[in-house]
Amino acid sequence: MASDNLGVEYTFLGNSGLKVSNLCLGCMQFGKSKSKIHGAIFNNPRQLLEEASHEVMSKYAGLGGNFFDTADVYSFGESERILGKWLEANGRDKYVVASKVRFTTDQTDPNKEGLSRRHIMASIDRSLDNLKTNYLDLYQTHMWDPAVPIIETLRALNDLVRINKIRYFGCSNVKGWQLQKIVDTCKEIGMSPPISLQQQYSLLSRYSELEEFEVCANEGIGILPYSPLHNGLLTDKFKRGAQLAATDTRVGWLASFPNPFFQWDQYKDNDRYYHLIDVLSGIAKKNSRTIPQVSLRWLLQKQSVASVIVGATSVKQLEENMCAGKGWKLGDDEMEQLDEMTNVVVEYPHGRLNQSSANRIGSNPFLKH
Repeated sequence: MASDNLGVEYTFLGNSGLKVSNLCLGCMQFGKSKSKIHGAIFNNPRQLLEEASHEVMSKYAGLGGNFFDTADVYSFGESERILGKWLEANGRDKYVVASKVRFTTDQTDPNKEGLSRRHIMASIDRSLDNLKTNYLDLYQTHMWDPAVPIIETLRALNDLVRINKIRYFGCSNVKGWQLQKIVDTCKEIGMSPPISLQQQYSLLSRYSELEEFEVCANEGIGILPYSPLHNGLLTDKFKRGAQLAATDTRVGWLASFPNPFFQWDQYKDNDRYYHLIDVLSGIAKKNSRTIPQVSLRWLLQKQSVASVIVGATSVKQLEENMCAGKGWKLGDDEMEQLDEMTNVVVEYPHGRLNQSSANRIGSNPFLKH
């Protein structure tokens, strides 16, 4: 581990004046819950209890990190409560704190989910209470809600800004047209648009480049990639054809549920995946780094990425991830090689038609596109 460059750099979050460390500590792994909502994700044996969580947070802050990301649904409030206790003891105002709203934490109440005004206003108060603070720096819609008019959601968020319960708002897990609709509606009603988009993004998940990140670049929205190591697959610990135990890795745990949303089967005998790992290994050795560090560095050098959300189940794992944060870069040839190896299959209308010379004739260099 190249500890000589251990730490972070600071960037602006989108076109706001908010400065965040380029590595954000994701708090999804803090706290446990035996609830069966959401497939018992938060009963994972690798989830951290309070003391271990606080050790990871303290190490992160000690290395210069100032940006924490959680959600009301993470361990059904326990992640927020664990973070809140740490913030209370370590000075809340030194840190940028983000949470999210959308998913249910109580299936007995139909109004305790979604992006209605009622649910947003109730959820922010619970989150603030859990986090032991009177404001959030960033409040994010966790996913699009097709049952609620977007103007209702946005007016509620704008009211939270006006009464100083949140400083900024962002979005997560949206499609390109949804993000553009959010931005355009904000402009129509005279409120500030979102400053961030938190989206799954890694060398193994690049589809958002086709639409969502085009909106981000055009509208000044900072990208916050989550699952940057794709549930740990961007490491060298998975062997071809392996049968994964549920207790050993997050991939194994997620794959153990009926109808899992993460399919190990699509990778375990995938030649393209193992070739990528071999190339990453070569780049890592050339730079005296590890495969995870190279994977994170690739993200940090992508357009519009403001901060990469990293998780950790130990201080050692956190330190390894934090070695991606400053003091070195991948070369242009290495970036291009990884880009070419992991490009998504581009079909109409994203492909040759929009990239042809006919589409560039008469273009205006002063316009954003």
